[in-house]
Amino acid sequence: MLKKIIDLILYSNFYIAVCAVALALQTQLLLLGKIAYSPVIGLIFFATLMIYATHRIVGLFRLKDFLEEGRYLVINKFKLHIWIYAALGLIGGVICFFQLNLNVQLALIVPAFLSLGYIFPVFGKKNALRLRDFNGVKIFLVASVWSYVTVLLPALYYETDFSITGWMLLERFLFIFAITLPFDIRDLEVDAFNKVKTIPAVLGIQKTLWLSILLLIAFLTITFFIYSWNIFLGMFIFSILAAIIILKSPQQQHDYYFTGLVDGTMILQPIIIYWLANL
Repeated sequence: MLKKIIDLILYSNFYIAVCAVALALQTQLLLLGKIAYSPVIGLIFFATLMIYATHRIVGLFRLKDFLEEGRYLVINKFKLHIWIYAALGLIGGVICFFQLNLNVQLALIVPAFLSLGYIFPVFGKKNALRLRDFNGVKIFLVASVWSYVTVLLPALYYETDFSITGWMLLERFLFIFAITLPFDIRDLEVDAFNKVKTIPAVLGIQKTLWLSILLLIAFLTITFFIYSWNIFLGMFIFSILAAIIILKSPQQQHDYYFTGLVDGTMILQPIIIYWLANL
């Protein structure tokens, strides 16, 4: 029963949608000094739910040799449920979209295009490719879209001072890049099957781990210059925990570690920041 509950939380994609909301709320807290619901937060939740649910289903058609293994077995078993969640995400996203101002609506064109290109094979006629199927592109797309959605969209919605937003975008990009590298290590076999060269395939596992740590150091360095001492302290504590999680990832066999714990750093960081922001 416990496993079924965990599978439901992780593979229904509600969990990753909560991760996106947590980062967006952290942006709101750092820019405005408060956390509150807004249509842009709702949009981020529902759009993430829809995109990830659709991505999982489309991925099944391209990974038929892996359908009896690990997370693919669970996803294939509950693919009807996941389609329903995708539909709910679409409906909720449309409702929230029409509550946004025009600037935010127009700003959604970029992440929408990139996300759809990431999911659907639309490039080329024979054996069409997705954006993620091009060598070295996947991780940059993930980090760019997540940064854009969780930093720029809230900043545009609240029309905040953009003098700090650029630096926030960069530190968020570095953080997402760092925690995505362990997923590329995990997916070496799948990416090799799809003939996609990723950073771990080129650098090797150990160098990729050190790259991830260097990215965390760069992320932390930026936070030192743009945030108050208590926020930086929170980022410092978080970076140590994230580094431990990343360095231990190659020894982990179960997907719960990645989908649950590594992705969970996107919830852990806002929790630590919210706690220390109130000191």
